Amino acid sequence: MIRTLIIAIFTIPATIVLSSLTIFASFINKNGNLSYNITKTWAKFVLAVSRIKVTVKGSDNIRPDRSYIYMSNHQSNFDIPVALAYLPFKFRWVAKAELFKIPIFGNAMHRVGHINIDRSNRRAAFKSLKKAARNIQEGVSVLIYPEGTRSKDGNIGPFKNGGFVLAVESGAPIVPVIIHGTWPIMSKDKIIIKPGNVTIEIKKSIETKNYSRKTRNDLLKKVENVICESFEKEKRGKL
Repeated sequence: MIRTLIIAIFTIPATIVLSSLTIFASFINKNGNLSYNITKTWAKFVLAVSRIKVTVKGSDNIRPDRSYIYMSNHQSNFDIPVALAYLPFKFRWVAKAELFKIPIFGNAMHRVGHINIDRSNRRAAFKSLKKAARNIQEGVSVLIYPEGTRSKDGNIGPFKNGGFVLAVESGAPIVPVIIHGTWPIMSKDKIIIKPGNVTIEIKKSIETKNYSRKTRNDLLKKVENVICESFEKEKRGKL
């Protein structure tokens, strides 16, 4: 607990300062890259203070000149700084609408191109997905947690359909990303932060052009199988 308090003493002021800079940057740099770089700095600082080491595998499975839909498992609050700090590409989040309702911060997220999905309003959700599809077709990559929320027990939960509707609408390939090791660092029901080693595994892309809305569940199962298979290998110590 003392260690967690020390981490908070360092990270809370840094978060306030860098969040303010990110919001300011959203006004002066509309493509979002400046804000992205500031949040990347924040993420690396948080991981360094928390003594979390990250290894990335499979970077050669992606092309820097293509836009992708990255889909990752969601184990912990630390998935976000891990992804921001060490994924070797720029991306925008597809996130729940509640985050965009936070005063000032939510507006900044809109300005730099992050995409909100209102799960309580089906029509609004599909409208957001169509907008996201256009952004991807224009060269923007996005990252989605298809489980929709953090794991309750350290296992992978069922995938939701929204990201796969986005995939067939945009025609962009899906890249499965598996994050190993964040659950023991800080699980959903804990406030204690432990040091640890994390591995990011980037799999080969899965083409989506041959899928439609009617067959999106087949695509969902394919991506889900890739992520779950790798995750189970790690649990068995075979990664």
